Amino acid sequence: QEQLVESGGGLVQAGASLRLSCAASGRAVSRYVMAWFRQAPGKEREFVAAITRSGGSTYYAVSVKGRFTISRDNAKNALYLQMNSLKPEDTAVYYCAVPSDGRDYYIPSDWKDYEYWGQGTQVTVSL
Repeated sequence: QEQLVESGGGLVQAGASLRLSCAASGRAVSRYVMAWFRQAPGKEREFVAAITRSGGSTYYAVSVKGRFTISRDNAKNALYLQMNSLKPEDTAVYYCAVPSDGRDYYIPSDWKDYEYWGQGTQVTVSL
């Protein structure tokens, strides 16, 4: 069973940058598509970004495209999310996740289609 542990969250001002990390244990992450989701208070968990097994293709929510960059280092069993030009509306708990369906290039946007989750890391962006 995969175990995922996020880190790198914090409190920053609008316009700042943060880099989130997700460390995976268990089977090699190179076997999986991986994604980032986030959940703000009172809102449903939403898709942020995803990356294929090799890292060759990436996918983003419209709200973060051009500001966030997802990447992975399969040798280190790690996933990253570089977040630039942060806005108050980016405030949320951020989770890394692995989909239930193991096909490469299959990128579900519904959190219900993901099987493994980390515990989350809080990102708070102030004005």
